[in-house]
Amino acid sequence: MSQKNDVALDLEDIQSGALHERPSPYVGAYLLLRIDEREAGRELVRRLITIVDSGVPSDDPAHDAWITVGFTYNGLRALGVPQESLDSFAPEFREGMAARATHLGDVGESAPEHWEQPFGSPDVHVAISTISPDAARLETIVEKARRAHQELPGITVLWRQDCYQLPTGRTSFGFKDGIGQPSVEGSGRPSTNPLDPPLKAGEIILGYPDETGELPPMPTPDVLGRNGTYVVLRKLHTKVAAYRQYLRAKAADRREEALLGAKMVGRWQSGAPLALSPEKDDPELGADPRRNNHYRYGDDPRGFKCPVGAHARRANPRDALDDDGSTNVRLHRMIRRGTSYGPELPDGVLEDDGADRGIIFVFAGAHIKRQFEFVKTQWLNDGIFIGAPEEADPLVGVPGHSNDFTIAQRPIRRRLHDVPPFVVTRGGEYFFAPSLSAMRWMAELP
Repeated sequence: MSQKNDVALDLEDIQSGALHERPSPYVGAYLLLRIDEREAGRELVRRLITIVDSGVPSDDPAHDAWITVGFTYNGLRALGVPQESLDSFAPEFREGMAARATHLGDVGESAPEHWEQPFGSPDVHVAISTISPDAARLETIVEKARRAHQELPGITVLWRQDCYQLPTGRTSFGFKDGIGQPSVEGSGRPSTNPLDPPLKAGEIILGYPDETGELPPMPTPDVLGRNGTYVVLRKLHTKVAAYRQYLRAKAADRREEALLGAKMVGRWQSGAPLALSPEKDDPELGADPRRNNHYRYGDDPRGFKCPVGAHARRANPRDALDDDGSTNVRLHRMIRRGTSYGPELPDGVLEDDGADRGIIFVFAGAHIKRQFEFVKTQWLNDGIFIGAPEEADPLVGVPGHSNDFTIAQRPIRRRLHDVPPFVVTRGGEYFFAPSLSAMRWMAELP
Protein backbone atom coordinates (compact mmCIF):
# COMPACT_ATOMS: atom_id res chain seq x y z
CA MET A 1 0.00 0.00 0.00
CA SER A 2 1.49 3.34 -0.96
CA GLN A 3 0.93 6.12 1.53
CA LYS A 4 1.08 9.79 0.71
CA ASN A 5 2.73 11.85 3.42
CA ASP A 6 0.70 14.96 4.23
CA VAL A 7 3.24 16.35 6.67
CA ALA A 8 6.79 17.51 6.14
CA LEU A 9 8.76 16.94 9.32
CA ASP A 10 11.52 19.39 10.15
CA LEU A 11 14.07 16.57 10.24
CA GLU A 12 17.06 18.89 10.58
CA ASP A 13 15.68 20.14 13.91
CA ILE A 14 14.54 16.77 15.36
CA GLN A 15 16.97 14.57 17.28
CA SER A 16 17.69 11.29 15.53
CA GLY A 17 16.81 8.94 18.41
CA ALA A 18 13.06 8.73 17.80
CA LEU A 19 13.23 8.29 14.05
CA HIS A 20 16.57 6.74 13.17
CA GLU A 21 16.82 2.99 12.62
CA ARG A 22 19.81 1.67 14.51
CA PRO A 23 22.49 -0.30 12.68
CA SER A 24 22.51 -4.05 13.23
CA PRO A 25 24.50 -5.26 15.00
CA TYR A 26 25.53 -2.36 17.24
CA VAL A 27 27.02 -1.47 20.60
CA GLY A 28 26.03 1.47 22.75
CA ALA A 29 26.22 3.24 26.07
CA TYR A 30 23.81 5.25 28.20
CA LEU A 31 25.08 7.98 30.53
CA LEU A 32 23.18 9.76 33.31
CA LEU A 33 24.48 13.12 34.51
CA ARG A 34 23.71 15.63 37.26
CA ILE A 35 23.89 19.40 36.81
CA ASP A 36 25.38 20.98 39.94
CA GLU A 37 25.91 24.48 38.53
CA ARG A 38 23.48 26.20 36.18
CA GLU A 39 26.07 27.83 33.92
CA ALA A 40 27.97 24.54 33.63
CA GLY A 41 24.70 22.91 32.60
CA ARG A 42 24.11 25.47 29.89
CA GLU A 43 27.67 25.09 28.65
CA LEU A 44 27.08 21.34 28.52
CA VAL A 45 24.00 21.94 26.34
CA ARG A 46 26.00 24.25 24.05
CA ARG A 47 28.63 21.56 23.59
CA LEU A 48 26.06 18.79 23.05
CA ILE A 49 24.35 20.76 20.25
CA THR A 50 27.48 20.29 18.13
CA ILE A 51 27.47 16.48 18.41
CA VAL A 52 23.79 15.51 18.67
CA ASP A 53 22.49 14.01 15.43
CA SER A 54 19.41 15.24 13.61
CA GLY A 55 16.69 13.03 12.16
CA VAL A 56 17.83 13.47 8.57
CA PRO A 57 18.11 9.89 7.23
CA SER A 58 21.68 8.70 6.73
CA ASP A 59 22.62 5.40 5.19
CA ASP A 60 26.31 6.30 5.14
CA PRO A 61 28.22 3.23 6.41
CA ALA A 62 31.06 5.54 7.44
CA HIS A 63 28.79 7.35 9.89
CA ASP A 64 30.55 6.96 13.23
CA ALA A 65 27.63 6.83 15.63
CA TRP A 66 24.50 8.54 16.84
CA ILE A 67 24.08 10.65 19.97
CA THR A 68 20.72 11.56 21.51
CA VAL A 69 20.19 13.63 24.65
CA GLY A 70 17.22 14.02 26.99
CA PHE A 71 16.44 15.99 30.16
CA THR A 72 14.30 15.15 33.19
CA TYR A 73 11.96 17.69 34.75
CA ASN A 74 14.58 18.26 37.45
CA GLY A 75 17.22 18.67 34.76
CA LEU A 76 15.25 21.37 32.97
CA ARG A 77 14.74 23.11 36.29
CA ALA A 78 18.47 22.89 37.02
CA LEU A 79 19.12 24.62 33.68
CA GLY A 80 16.89 27.49 34.70
CA VAL A 81 13.95 26.83 32.39
CA PRO A 82 11.24 29.27 33.60
CA GLN A 83 8.61 27.82 35.93
CA GLU A 84 5.84 28.82 33.52
CA SER A 85 7.45 26.57 30.90
CA LEU A 86 8.07 23.76 33.39
CA ASP A 87 4.40 23.82 34.34
CA SER A 88 3.42 23.34 30.68
CA PHE A 89 4.95 19.85 30.44
CA ALA A 90 2.81 16.70 30.75
CA PRO A 91 1.88 15.93 34.40
CA GLU A 92 3.42 12.42 34.17
CA PHE A 93 6.74 13.91 33.07
CA ARG A 94 6.69 16.44 35.90
CA GLU A 95 5.95 13.73 38.48
CA GLY A 96 8.61 11.31 37.24
CA MET A 97 8.49 7.55 36.90
CA ALA A 98 9.31 6.70 40.53
CA ALA A 99 6.30 8.69 41.77
CA ARG A 100 4.09 6.69 39.40
CA ALA A 101 5.61 3.29 40.17
CA THR A 102 2.58 1.80 41.93
CA HIS A 103 0.32 2.81 39.04
CA LEU A 104 2.78 1.21 36.59
CA GLY A 105 2.99 -2.03 38.56
CA ASP A 106 6.57 -1.42 39.70
CA VAL A 107 5.99 -2.98 43.13
CA GLY A 108 7.66 -5.67 45.22
CA GLU A 109 11.19 -6.32 44.00
CA SER A 110 10.53 -3.85 41.15
CA ALA A 111 9.65 -0.99 43.52
CA PRO A 112 11.76 2.21 43.46
CA GLU A 113 13.32 1.47 46.85
CA HIS A 114 15.08 -1.45 45.16
CA TRP A 115 16.11 0.45 42.03
CA GLU A 116 19.69 0.83 40.97
CA GLN A 117 21.12 4.21 41.91
CA PRO A 118 20.64 6.96 40.80
CA PHE A 119 17.27 5.99 39.22
CA GLY A 120 14.28 7.52 40.96
CA SER A 121 16.34 10.21 42.67
CA PRO A 122 16.15 13.96 41.96
CA ASP A 123 19.82 13.82 40.94
CA VAL A 124 19.16 12.45 37.43
CA HIS A 125 19.14 15.48 35.13
CA VAL A 126 20.54 14.48 31.74
CA ALA A 127 20.64 11.25 29.73
CA ILE A 128 23.01 10.77 26.81
CA SER A 129 22.57 7.80 24.47
CA THR A 130 25.35 6.73 22.12
CA ILE A 131 24.93 4.02 19.50
CA SER A 132 27.58 2.79 17.06
CA PRO A 133 28.12 -0.15 14.68
CA ASP A 134 31.20 -1.37 16.58
CA ALA A 135 33.12 -0.92 19.83
CA ALA A 136 35.97 1.14 18.37
CA ARG A 137 33.65 3.73 16.87
CA LEU A 138 31.53 3.69 20.03
CA GLU A 139 34.47 4.73 22.17
CA THR A 140 35.21 7.52 19.70
CA ILE A 141 31.70 8.90 20.07
CA VAL A 142 31.64 8.35 23.85
CA GLU A 143 34.84 10.36 23.98
CA LYS A 144 33.03 13.15 22.15
CA ALA A 145 30.32 13.04 24.80
CA ARG A 146 32.98 12.93 27.52
CA ARG A 147 34.67 16.03 26.11
CA ALA A 148 31.30 17.77 26.24
CA HIS A 149 31.19 17.48 30.03
CA GLN A 150 34.87 17.27 30.96
CA GLU A 151 36.45 20.34 32.55
CA LEU A 152 32.98 21.33 33.73
CA PRO A 153 33.20 20.97 37.52
CA GLY A 154 29.48 21.65 37.78
CA ILE A 155 28.61 18.41 35.91
CA THR A 156 28.78 14.94 37.51
CA VAL A 157 28.51 11.62 35.68
CA LEU A 158 26.36 9.35 37.86
CA TRP A 159 25.90 6.18 35.83
CA ARG A 160 26.96 4.39 32.66
CA GLN A 161 25.39 1.30 31.15
CA ASP A 162 27.01 -0.43 28.20
CA CYS A 163 24.65 -2.28 25.89
CA TYR A 164 24.59 -4.11 22.58
CA GLN A 165 22.57 -5.84 19.92
CA LEU A 166 23.87 -9.16 18.63
CA PRO A 167 24.05 -9.92 14.89
CA THR A 168 21.04 -12.20 15.47
CA GLY A 169 19.06 -9.27 16.91
CA ARG A 170 18.00 -11.49 19.84
CA THR A 171 17.41 -10.48 23.45
CA SER A 172 18.54 -12.32 26.57
CA PHE A 173 15.41 -14.51 26.36
CA GLY A 174 16.61 -15.67 22.94
CA PHE A 175 13.95 -14.00 20.79
CA LYS A 176 14.59 -11.71 17.83
CA ASP A 177 13.57 -8.17 18.79
CA GLY A 178 12.93 -4.88 17.03
CA ILE A 179 10.15 -6.21 14.80
CA GLY A 180 6.92 -4.29 14.38
CA GLN A 181 8.10 -0.70 14.69
CA PRO A 182 5.57 1.80 13.36
CA SER A 183 6.72 4.21 10.69
CA VAL A 184 6.11 7.93 11.11
CA GLU A 185 4.50 10.11 8.49
CA GLY A 186 7.06 12.49 7.01
CA SER A 187 10.09 10.58 8.29
CA GLY A 188 10.91 9.11 4.88
CA ARG A 189 10.93 5.59 6.26
CA PRO A 190 8.34 3.12 4.91
CA SER A 191 6.17 0.94 7.12
CA THR A 192 7.39 -2.61 7.64
CA ASN A 193 3.75 -3.68 7.65
CA PRO A 194 2.10 -2.77 4.33
CA LEU A 195 -1.26 -3.24 6.06
CA ASP A 196 -0.47 -0.35 8.41
CA PRO A 197 -0.13 3.21 7.08
CA PRO A 198 2.44 5.40 8.85
CA LEU A 199 1.44 6.98 12.14
CA LYS A 200 0.55 10.64 12.07
CA ALA A 201 3.67 12.61 12.98
CA GLY A 202 2.07 14.10 16.11
CA GLU A 203 1.92 10.67 17.75
CA ILE A 204 5.71 10.80 18.09
CA ILE A 205 6.88 14.39 17.51
CA LEU A 206 5.31 17.42 19.19
CA GLY A 207 4.00 20.25 17.05
CA TYR A 208 2.20 18.15 14.43
CA PRO A 209 -1.34 16.71 14.20
CA ASP A 210 -1.74 13.26 15.76
CA GLU A 211 -4.18 10.43 14.98
CA THR A 212 -7.06 12.46 16.45
CA GLY A 213 -6.40 15.23 13.94
CA GLU A 214 -5.44 17.59 16.76
CA LEU A 215 -2.15 19.03 17.95
CA PRO A 216 -0.98 17.25 21.12
CA PRO A 217 -0.44 19.44 24.21
CA MET A 218 3.00 20.95 23.89
CA PRO A 219 5.41 22.67 26.29
CA THR A 220 5.70 26.41 25.91
CA PRO A 221 7.12 28.51 24.41
CA ASP A 222 6.84 27.05 20.92
CA VAL A 223 10.59 26.89 20.47
CA LEU A 224 10.88 24.63 23.52
CA GLY A 225 8.14 22.15 22.65
CA ARG A 226 8.02 21.90 18.87
CA ASN A 227 9.99 19.03 17.31
CA GLY A 228 10.62 17.49 20.73
CA THR A 229 9.42 14.15 22.08
CA TYR A 230 9.03 12.41 25.42
CA VAL A 231 11.37 9.49 26.10
CA VAL A 232 10.82 6.68 28.59
CA LEU A 233 13.94 4.79 29.71
CA ARG A 234 13.71 1.59 31.73
CA LYS A 235 16.35 -0.87 32.89
CA LEU A 236 14.80 -4.35 33.11
CA HIS A 237 16.61 -7.35 34.58
CA THR A 238 15.59 -10.61 32.93
CA LYS A 239 15.41 -13.89 34.86
CA VAL A 240 16.57 -16.02 31.96
CA ALA A 241 17.39 -19.16 33.95
CA ALA A 242 14.01 -19.09 35.72
CA TYR A 243 12.28 -18.65 32.36
CA ARG A 244 14.10 -21.64 30.88
CA GLN A 245 13.38 -23.74 33.97
CA TYR A 246 9.67 -22.91 33.71
CA LEU A 247 9.48 -23.94 30.05
CA ARG A 248 11.40 -27.15 30.76
CA ALA A 249 9.05 -28.04 33.63
CA LYS A 250 5.88 -27.45 31.60
CA ALA A 251 6.95 -29.07 28.32
CA ALA A 252 7.16 -32.75 27.45
CA ASP A 253 10.15 -32.33 25.11
CA ARG A 254 12.34 -29.71 23.42
CA ARG A 255 9.91 -29.22 20.55
CA GLU A 256 7.05 -28.46 22.94
CA GLU A 257 9.40 -26.26 24.94
CA ALA A 258 10.08 -24.09 21.86
CA LEU A 259 6.37 -23.97 21.04
CA LEU A 260 5.42 -22.98 24.58
CA GLY A 261 8.02 -20.18 24.53
CA ALA A 262 6.63 -18.97 21.21
CA LYS A 263 3.07 -19.04 22.57
CA MET A 264 4.09 -16.84 25.51
CA VAL A 265 5.94 -14.34 23.31
CA GLY A 266 3.80 -14.47 20.16
CA ARG A 267 6.79 -15.22 17.93
CA TRP A 268 9.30 -17.98 17.47
CA GLN A 269 12.87 -17.26 18.52
CA SER A 270 13.80 -16.56 14.89
CA GLY A 271 11.27 -13.72 14.78
CA ALA A 272 8.72 -15.64 12.72
CA PRO A 273 5.25 -14.63 14.02
CA LEU A 274 2.80 -17.29 15.14
CA ALA A 275 0.15 -15.46 13.11
CA LEU A 276 1.96 -16.58 9.94
CA SER A 277 3.65 -19.77 11.12
CA PRO A 278 1.64 -21.22 14.01
CA GLU A 279 2.87 -24.82 13.95
CA LYS A 280 6.65 -24.57 13.57
CA ASP A 281 9.47 -22.06 13.41
CA ASP A 282 10.35 -20.57 10.03
CA PRO A 283 13.79 -18.91 10.29
CA GLU A 284 13.61 -17.69 6.69
CA LEU A 285 10.35 -15.87 7.47
CA GLY A 286 11.77 -14.51 10.73
CA ALA A 287 14.79 -13.04 8.93
CA ASP A 288 12.76 -11.37 6.17
CA PRO A 289 11.81 -7.78 7.16
CA ARG A 290 9.39 -7.63 4.23
CA ARG A 291 7.30 -10.49 5.67
CA ASN A 292 7.91 -10.92 9.41
CA ASN A 293 5.67 -7.96 10.29
CA HIS A 294 3.14 -8.31 7.46
CA TYR A 295 0.12 -9.66 9.33
CA ARG A 296 -2.86 -8.93 11.55
CA TYR A 297 -4.82 -10.84 14.18
CA GLY A 298 -8.37 -10.29 12.92
CA ASP A 299 -8.53 -13.77 11.38
CA ASP A 300 -7.55 -15.35 14.72
CA PRO A 301 -9.97 -13.81 17.23
CA ARG A 302 -9.80 -16.71 19.71
CA GLY A 303 -6.04 -17.03 19.53
CA PHE A 304 -5.67 -20.52 18.10
CA LYS A 305 -2.61 -19.37 16.14
CA CYS A 306 -1.32 -16.68 18.52
CA PRO A 307 -2.76 -16.60 22.06
CA VAL A 308 -4.65 -13.40 22.80
CA GLY A 309 -2.52 -13.03 25.93
CA ALA A 310 0.87 -13.45 24.23
CA HIS A 311 3.36 -10.69 24.95
CA ALA A 312 3.65 -9.35 21.38
CA ARG A 313 -0.11 -9.40 20.84
CA ARG A 314 -0.75 -7.56 24.10
CA ALA A 315 1.83 -4.88 23.30
CA ASN A 316 0.34 -4.31 19.84
CA PRO A 317 -3.09 -5.90 19.32
CA ARG A 318 -3.17 -4.63 15.70
CA ASP A 319 -6.71 -5.18 14.41
CA ALA A 320 -7.74 -7.65 17.14
CA LEU A 321 -9.79 -4.99 18.94
CA ASP A 322 -11.61 -3.65 15.88
CA ASP A 323 -14.90 -5.35 16.82
CA ASP A 324 -14.79 -3.62 20.19
CA GLY A 325 -14.97 -0.21 18.53
CA SER A 326 -13.91 1.65 21.68
CA THR A 327 -10.14 1.31 21.32
CA ASN A 328 -8.10 2.85 18.53
CA VAL A 329 -4.86 0.88 18.73
CA ARG A 330 -3.01 3.56 16.75
CA LEU A 331 -3.46 6.00 19.64
CA HIS A 332 -1.25 3.75 21.77
CA ARG A 333 1.60 3.05 19.34
CA MET A 334 5.07 4.40 20.06
CA ILE A 335 8.64 3.97 18.96
CA ARG A 336 10.23 1.15 20.99
CA ARG A 337 13.94 0.42 21.18
CA GLY A 338 15.17 -2.64 23.07
CA THR A 339 18.89 -2.99 23.81
CA SER A 340 20.54 -5.90 25.63
CA TYR A 341 22.98 -5.49 28.50
CA GLY A 342 25.06 -7.94 30.50
CA PRO A 343 26.54 -11.27 29.41
CA GLU A 344 24.39 -13.82 27.61
CA LEU A 345 23.43 -16.94 29.53
CA PRO A 346 24.81 -19.76 27.34
CA ASP A 347 22.28 -21.89 25.49
CA GLY A 348 21.00 -24.81 27.52
CA VAL A 349 22.11 -23.44 30.90
CA LEU A 350 19.25 -23.67 33.42
CA GLU A 351 21.00 -22.40 36.54
CA ASP A 352 21.28 -18.69 37.33
CA ASP A 353 24.94 -17.57 37.29
CA GLY A 354 24.23 -14.42 39.30
CA ALA A 355 25.10 -12.04 36.45
CA ASP A 356 22.99 -8.96 35.85
CA ARG A 357 21.55 -9.19 32.34
CA GLY A 358 18.51 -7.79 30.67
CA ILE A 359 17.16 -5.09 28.42
CA ILE A 360 17.34 -1.31 28.35
CA PHE A 361 13.97 -0.30 26.93
CA VAL A 362 13.51 3.13 25.42
CA PHE A 363 10.08 4.36 24.30
CA ALA A 364 9.53 7.60 22.39
CA GLY A 365 6.22 9.34 21.82
CA ALA A 366 4.24 12.53 22.25
CA HIS A 367 1.90 11.14 24.94
CA ILE A 368 3.46 9.41 27.97
CA LYS A 369 0.07 8.62 29.52
CA ARG A 370 -1.85 7.20 26.56
CA GLN A 371 1.12 5.51 24.97
CA PHE A 372 3.64 3.99 27.40
CA GLU A 373 1.54 4.14 30.57
CA PHE A 374 -1.63 2.88 28.87
CA VAL A 375 0.10 -0.09 27.27
CA LYS A 376 1.91 -0.95 30.49
CA THR A 377 -1.11 -0.74 32.79
CA GLN A 378 -4.04 -1.72 30.54
CA TRP A 379 -2.54 -4.21 28.12
CA LEU A 380 0.48 -5.75 29.87
CA ASN A 381 -0.52 -5.66 33.54
CA ASP A 382 -4.26 -6.26 33.10
CA GLY A 383 -6.23 -8.82 31.14
CA ILE A 384 -9.64 -7.13 31.03
CA PHE A 385 -9.28 -6.10 27.40
CA ILE A 386 -8.75 -9.75 26.37
CA GLY A 387 -11.54 -11.05 28.62
CA ALA A 388 -9.17 -12.50 31.23
CA PRO A 389 -8.97 -10.01 34.14
CA GLU A 390 -6.70 -12.25 36.21
CA GLU A 391 -4.12 -12.78 33.47
CA ALA A 392 -1.15 -10.42 33.09
CA ASP A 393 1.55 -10.54 30.46
CA PRO A 394 3.29 -13.96 30.66
CA LEU A 395 6.79 -12.45 30.39
CA VAL A 396 6.53 -9.16 32.26
CA GLY A 397 3.77 -10.03 34.71
CA VAL A 398 3.30 -8.03 37.87
CA PRO A 399 5.99 -8.57 40.54
CA GLY A 400 4.70 -10.36 43.62
CA HIS A 401 1.74 -11.91 41.81
CA SER A 402 1.49 -15.36 40.28
CA ASN A 403 -0.22 -15.34 36.95
CA ASP A 404 -2.25 -17.61 34.69
CA PHE A 405 -1.73 -17.93 30.94
CA THR A 406 -4.29 -19.46 28.57
CA ILE A 407 -3.40 -21.21 25.33
CA ALA A 408 -6.35 -21.77 23.01
CA GLN A 409 -6.30 -25.21 21.42
CA ARG A 410 -8.73 -27.88 20.33
CA PRO A 411 -10.50 -29.72 21.80
CA ILE A 412 -9.56 -28.30 25.23
CA ARG A 413 -7.61 -25.14 25.98
CA ARG A 414 -4.49 -25.33 28.08
CA ARG A 415 -4.11 -23.06 31.08
CA LEU A 416 -0.78 -22.55 32.81
CA HIS A 417 -1.01 -21.57 36.46
CA ASP A 418 1.37 -19.64 38.68
CA VAL A 419 3.51 -18.18 35.91
CA PRO A 420 6.06 -16.04 37.79
CA PRO A 421 7.21 -12.69 36.36
CA PHE A 422 10.51 -13.10 34.54
CA VAL A 423 11.34 -9.38 34.41
CA VAL A 424 12.34 -7.08 37.29
CA THR A 425 12.48 -3.29 36.96
CA ARG A 426 15.89 -2.01 38.02
CA GLY A 427 15.07 1.64 37.37
CA GLY A 428 13.63 4.15 34.99
CA GLU A 429 13.05 7.81 34.24
CA TYR A 430 10.94 10.08 32.04
CA PHE A 431 12.93 12.40 29.77
CA PHE A 432 12.20 15.10 27.23
CA ALA A 433 14.33 15.04 24.07
CA PRO A 434 14.17 18.64 22.83
CA SER A 435 14.76 19.82 19.29
CA LEU A 436 18.12 21.27 18.36
CA SER A 437 16.62 24.76 18.29
CA ALA A 438 15.16 24.17 21.77
CA MET A 439 18.60 23.18 23.02
CA ARG A 440 19.98 26.46 21.65
CA TRP A 441 17.17 28.31 23.43
CA MET A 442 17.94 26.49 26.68
CA ALA A 443 21.67 27.22 26.39
CA GLU A 444 21.05 30.95 25.99
CA LEU A 445 18.43 31.44 28.69
CA PRO A 446 18.89 34.77 30.51
